[in-house]
Amino acid sequence: MPNRLADATSPYLLQHAENPVDWWPWGPEAFEEAERRGVPVLLSVGYAACHWCHVMAHESFEDAGTAGYLNERFVAVKVDREERPDVDAVYMEAVQAATGQGGWPMTVFLTPDKEPFYFGTYFPPQPRHGMPSFRQVLEGVDAAWRDRRQEVGEVAGRIRADLAERGAVYSAGAHHPPGDADLHQALVALSREFDQTRGGFGGAPKFPPAMVIEFLLRHHARTGSEAALEMAVRTGEAMARGGIHDQLGGGFARYAVDADWVVPHFEKMLYDNALLLRVYLHLWRATGSELARRVALSTADFLLRELRTPEGAFASALDADSLDEETGASAEGAYYVWEPGQLVDLLGPADAATAARLFTVTADGTFEHGTSVLQLLADPEDFAEYEEIRRRMFEARASRPAPARDDKVVAAWNGLAIAALAETGALLDRPDLVEAAERAADLLLAVHLTPDGRLLRTSRDGRPGTNAGVLEDYADTAEGFLALYSVTGDAEWLQLAGGLLDTVLKHFTDEASGALYDTADDAEELIRRPQDPTDNATPSGWTAAAGALLGYAAYTGSDRHRTAAERALGIVGALAGRAPRFIGWGLAVAEALQDGPREIAVVGPADDPATAALRRAALLGTAPGAVLAVGAPGEAAAEVPLLADRPLVGGAPAAYVCRHFACEAPTTDPAALGARLGVVLE
Repeated sequence: MPNRLADATSPYLLQHAENPVDWWPWGPEAFEEAERRGVPVLLSVGYAACHWCHVMAHESFEDAGTAGYLNERFVAVKVDREERPDVDAVYMEAVQAATGQGGWPMTVFLTPDKEPFYFGTYFPPQPRHGMPSFRQVLEGVDAAWRDRRQEVGEVAGRIRADLAERGAVYSAGAHHPPGDADLHQALVALSREFDQTRGGFGGAPKFPPAMVIEFLLRHHARTGSEAALEMAVRTGEAMARGGIHDQLGGGFARYAVDADWVVPHFEKMLYDNALLLRVYLHLWRATGSELARRVALSTADFLLRELRTPEGAFASALDADSLDEETGASAEGAYYVWEPGQLVDLLGPADAATAARLFTVTADGTFEHGTSVLQLLADPEDFAEYEEIRRRMFEARASRPAPARDDKVVAAWNGLAIAALAETGALLDRPDLVEAAERAADLLLAVHLTPDGRLLRTSRDGRPGTNAGVLEDYADTAEGFLALYSVTGDAEWLQLAGGLLDTVLKHFTDEASGALYDTADDAEELIRRPQDPTDNATPSGWTAAAGALLGYAAYTGSDRHRTAAERALGIVGALAGRAPRFIGWGLAVAEALQDGPREIAVVGPADDPATAALRRAALLGTAPGAVLAVGAPGEAAAEVPLLADRPLVGGAPAAYVCRHFACEAPTTDPAALGARLGVVLE
């Protein structure tokens, strides 16, 4: 019989709707029930594509005995971390502080007042590798609750006080935006952690450092640092050639479990692929790398083919697990891995040998049970042969049982995808990608934007969710709208971005310090108002907002928005040298601030080839965070201040390059414009 999760819109919650556990969704009713019964709350947090969440569900939450004990002694609350990142952030901070590590599923025990007192992540069904079983944890927590209630309350109170103290650090307002010395210090710190052999930073597991690469590319563009460019290029190539990159269908898995990028954790997330699409586009723009161009286009095609929803937006993720046809059981990576015999059956002996050599498919395998994750360690000598083999393997793989898709639409991640697709479409002459970006933006407007200008975080099947947007939703959606304006010239996107950023200033910003909160001032009150400037898998809402505020100010000349961006970047100066891997987007935004950012106005008739040539040169520019406005003289000046008072030159289309609305002499020559903006490609 379905439990209370049966009416949820979250695919993750729906995965648990048939559990014998009497789950409650997050809400006041669950905590009122715990208070009424005098029992603690079990908070279980995960997401639909989480492998270990599935494992714990099968082992424990689907077990009738475990469920019966849990239902008798606890109120069980299930949360989708992607729907409620605020709830996840608050309690994950407590888990990490208490245990030194975190992850999902996150398992936290709370008082009916929402105060945490015991923590963990995955617990096995029997004791294993020094971990207690989940049943032992339940029994221990129940005994402590019944017999040592005062001690439990004291622990919960100390944890709550510690969380409040941690939050005060970010609101101190004692920092200034990072200067050139801070950014150089960040580069030096990254150099120390760079893996000279394999690319990337640190050891296993290795996550794709998209935001750090953006910083490195911007730093190179501004300073000419060859060290920065080398780290960006070598990391990009290592990921592109490794198993973390889907060599047949495009797109990237969440991370590599090893230091060599060979074996991925196979789930594919929208946010990773949106960020990496933009990274590889910018790598191509900075170097002309054909590999980077291919990867950018295949990643864009993956987004459209496998993550686009019928409504035109983009789904959140593909699962890591799928059905193994031989065993009939669900297995991680089953959809993606190959054995030599499968190649022979599909391609014949000669082409199979070529495919095995190209994609590093060996008899011993690089994954489990003698299977291999495909890699492309070197470019093929015969691209036509390679493409034919790749096509046949891709089509054969499509007949395998596919991984499940989490088809909820998250505003923030769609904002990232909109920005990446719009830029890629404009730079690589793919108007279909720009159109896809516009369709996704239209869905956000129609379904996620409320009549009072507020954003909802999620939707599914065109039906809005109930959870309020958090800071990253506003910031990343604004970033997407600004990118759409830059490539389409439709001023409505600029105006919509401004509206979202005004909400950021009004509801998410501490006026005294300029610090930013992850939730609005009128959002549900948790035990702490979440606030974190550091990057995780995506840019933090804090630094994403700083970037969007800075870009909007560059278009409009708004001192209010620029000042807010500068104040928000203060924390980046404090973290630049100490933790650059975890503040990459903040460093990238700081590079834009150091460079101006450059404000480019191209004025000319839309149908004039000379206007198009100047626009193309501007788009190819590598100047950090540069903004571009294109319009006919006089037409858009009222809507886009950057275009105001910019006449044609000698009757010809012209480009103006400005900083803080103070402009250099205009030019009508695309090559001269490109030289000013660091254009690498012709």
